[in-house]
Amino acid sequence: MTIELGVVMDPLEGINIHKDSTFAMLREAQRRAWHIHYLQPSDIFLQDGVIMGHTARISVRDDPVNWAEVQARTTRELGGLDVILMRKDPPFDMEYIYTTFLLERLQQSGVLVVNDPASLRDTNEKLFATCFAECTVPYVVSRNRQALEHFVDEHKEAVVKPLDGMAGDLVFRVRHDDPNRGVILETSTQHGSRSVMAQKLIAEYREGDKRILLIGGEPVPHALVRVPAAGELRANLAKGGTPKAAALTERDRWICEQIGPELKARRLDFVGIDVIGDYLTEINVTSPTGIRELDKMCGLNIAAILFDWIEKRLGQAQEPD
Repeated sequence: MTIELGVVMDPLEGINIHKDSTFAMLREAQRRAWHIHYLQPSDIFLQDGVIMGHTARISVRDDPVNWAEVQARTTRELGGLDVILMRKDPPFDMEYIYTTFLLERLQQSGVLVVNDPASLRDTNEKLFATCFAECTVPYVVSRNRQALEHFVDEHKEAVVKPLDGMAGDLVFRVRHDDPNRGVILETSTQHGSRSVMAQKLIAEYREGDKRILLIGGEPVPHALVRVPAAGELRANLAKGGTPKAAALTERDRWICEQIGPELKARRLDFVGIDVIGDYLTEINVTSPTGIRELDKMCGLNIAAILFDWIEKRLGQAQEPD
């Protein structure tokens, strides 16, 4: 039976296939002869109790100039799909949340949605990491300047970042004796109107920020290590970080063992965690990246591992009680 796959993602014209994990998923789906239906969040709508979508069949090739062939859009009931990949990048705003409500209705009708829509809403990528205290460094979450200043004074150096940020945007390093500390905290919190997370600075950040991908709660055996440029705190590839691959350490695997059962319970099937030194810093659930780089450097096919997991999930759903 051919699987009908819906992929909710950003506009095709903004995709860089050299590093886009969704592109890797599209290639693997095509290799398996799945029918791929492309749509953006704005294409999904609810009409008289039925979730509908303006979709287009899509085929792909590994050609940066002409990588996608898109057929004419049609309007269809999305309940006819077998599985939907929610791969829309942040911002995680109200429109994103509204989309998860619609996808949740689809899930209730029997469509497999990866990742689980309710868990996408409930699992803030910064705050979720704090559920595993044994894996994290000291932190504080607040928009109160006094609380943040007290934390910086206590730990001497901290990294401050917004709870809804991505790609290293608005991430600051703050020292207790920095004369610009007040300005940094005002900027980060937008004068006390936005909550941020402050984490104790992990000295090993110079060695790189590991992205570890987990599928069905189990880690891929290699991590994507993003090494920051000289003089830069942020290791994000979008901010000039250099990628390399590394086998998981014993500590990495231990961290994955601590969080894996919760990922399974929340039906977060494809997740990317960030680890610096020995510590978990974030759990990324919206549209984790790293597939293309790890596939190339390690000879992997991570999308195939994910789709094997999806086929297993679909098979379990079809088994009689």
